[in-house]
Amino acid sequence: MSDEHIHRTRHCVDVDARPGVVYGLIADAVRWPLFFPPNVHVERLEFDGRAERLRMWARANGEVRSWISQRTQDPQERRITFRQTRPQAPVETMDGTWTVEERPGGTSRLTLLHTFTVAGDRPDDVAWVERACETNSRAELDNLKRLAERWTRLDELVLSFEDSVRVNGPAELVYDFLYRVSDWPELLPHVSRLDLAEDTPGVQVMTMDTVTGDGSTHTTESVRVCFPHAGRIVYKQTATPALMEAHTGEWSVVPDATGVTVLAQHSVVLREEAIEAVLGPGADLGSARRYIREALGRNSTATLRLAKAHAESAIRVL
Repeated sequence: MSDEHIHRTRHCVDVDARPGVVYGLIADAVRWPLFFPPNVHVERLEFDGRAERLRMWARANGEVRSWISQRTQDPQERRITFRQTRPQAPVETMDGTWTVEERPGGTSRLTLLHTFTVAGDRPDDVAWVERACETNSRAELDNLKRLAERWTRLDELVLSFEDSVRVNGPAELVYDFLYRVSDWPELLPHVSRLDLAEDTPGVQVMTMDTVTGDGSTHTTESVRVCFPHAGRIVYKQTATPALMEAHTGEWSVVPDATGVTVLAQHSVVLREEAIEAVLGPGADLGSARRYIREALGRNSTATLRLAKAHAESAIRVL
């Protein structure tokens, strides 16, 4: 292939954090959906401590795209190389490198390189890929800088928890209730409106109005990736309420010999600068953590209990 068909991009950011901190954030790709705005979900398919294979879902130019990447980690050199082994059209090939360099004073420079080709090298397709690389790379680097520079407080800003319910009914009926999200406004008291698109089977893009405990309504936008054979639905909120920088989660339906356990898992990055505006003067991170735990837990537990009732009532009818 001639040189004019090979396209390259380069993005850099200086970070006021140690190189090891920056490298750790890019090495842990499974957490990218929580930390990087474009990323929706990452499944680690293989990992031997150095080489890994990842299935990734991310937004690109307003679309949800998916591909498989092979990555090689080099913590000594603080370098990660990657290659898409199953790119999605119009991308024909895509590879690149993350590199972390130490700067004076113990700070870091992070560089992200992409090299790609496009099938047919059509100008519109090339422009589409270049725009996606530019937008997503800049969003990833800017947010990584923000997170790395708050590294010592990240444990306070990140909140993860889960709720569960036991169900005496078929796992398939529980999953069906969670999958048929378009029916939720009729079934869930805290959901007043939901618009759904599923252009790709198993990838749901939705906008939802949720009624909070004080009677107010907030609107969220989410992408859900559904794994019916595994009984899992993972999601990323792409537009969050004011108190959250990021919110990812998972619904899991786990059968065993005596019934089914259905779980709702949440991970949140709190938006610290919004705490007092949302919760009032004097509110702190502790207040925000309790508020988010209660609000999300209340809604997800209500959903779990209705899924339980749906499955168990169907069994009684049969």
